[in-house]
Amino acid sequence: MERERTWADKGEAIGHGVSWLARWSLRVALAALGFWMVLWLVGKLWVVVMPVLLALLITTVLWPPARWMMSKGLNSALAATVVLLLGLGVLGGVIAAISSSIASGVPEIAQSAQKAVTQLQDWASGPPFNLEGSDLDRLIDQGVEQVKSSIGSIASGLITGAGAVTSGLVTGLVALLLAFFFVKDGTKFTPWVRGLIGERAGKHVTTVLERIWVTLGSFIRSQAVVSLIDAVLIGLGLVILGVPLAIPLAALTFLGGFIPIVGALIAGALAVLVALVSNGLTSAIIMLIIVIVVQQVEGNVLQPILQSRSLRLHAAVVLLVVTAGTSLYGIAGAFFCVPVAAAVAVVMRYLGEVIEARMPVKDASHPGGDEAAESERSSE
Repeated sequence: MERERTWADKGEAIGHGVSWLARWSLRVALAALGFWMVLWLVGKLWVVVMPVLLALLITTVLWPPARWMMSKGLNSALAATVVLLLGLGVLGGVIAAISSSIASGVPEIAQSAQKAVTQLQDWASGPPFNLEGSDLDRLIDQGVEQVKSSIGSIASGLITGAGAVTSGLVTGLVALLLAFFFVKDGTKFTPWVRGLIGERAGKHVTTVLERIWVTLGSFIRSQAVVSLIDAVLIGLGLVILGVPLAIPLAALTFLGGFIPIVGALIAGALAVLVALVSNGLTSAIIMLIIVIVVQQVEGNVLQPILQSRSLRLHAAVVLLVVTAGTSLYGIAGAFFCVPVAAAVAVVMRYLGEVIEARMPVKDASHPGGDEAAESERSSE
């Protein structure tokens, strides 16, 4: 049995404590440096890392039906091709249905918008503004001149936006191709890892990777549930207010839920805008309140709770991680920060399990632990 260490005086005890603190400070500093180097490397290779992360998330959706097809004897390449084409077909069908519904409702919205403009002109011509037709024309001319003077900055902004859209399309295409290969050859990955790094280390690595894979699937399912609840609540608000295009706007809300910040903002703004031009200012204000309440509840309550349960992370941790990811990396950080944090938590939990498995089991009924229990068994 190991005896507790004794000190000759307080100076020796303090010196030992300072030495212990210095050693652990150095370890923490080295770990922080390694973590910063990883983040720096990810930032430099983001053009490669981004499609891989997207492909992994897409694969979590495509893998269950592909696995079912493979279990029925279908070739892995054919199963991957079928599920990818079906996924693209479903997404294209939803977009086509939304587009056709919007196109059919455009005449009604255009008439409402024309009435709204007329009402706005009548309102501006009355008190307290008392603007006459010439005054309105002068204000419009001033706005046109302002736009003309800013045409250079607007053009550069449009070029930048077009470049971002092109980059996003290329990233999405690469992610789809990678998702195809992940679905096709996913079952060969863990044996390849075991053969590459050895059976002993490979057992731990493959176990961690399998748990991270399950975590990614849980993230996608929880995000889908959150987006569905948002779409249902906002869709109900649109139906109750009698706003046209309620179903397409609800579908856009669901799809936008998978794009952090921007998706919810655009979907909510469209809902308020349609309510304004079709039903008037009162309906638009009520719709704005509904959108704000739903998004605040979703972002600060619903999403942290659901993701904390599915990812085994505390709701406060999810909220802090989303805040940090958004402030550091913007939209991409807001989307990827939660699954990355969950993956890190999986690794930490597994390391804890390995450490506990290698620690000697102590008998709580014996104050001496293992040695006391062993001496008692030998005396018997």
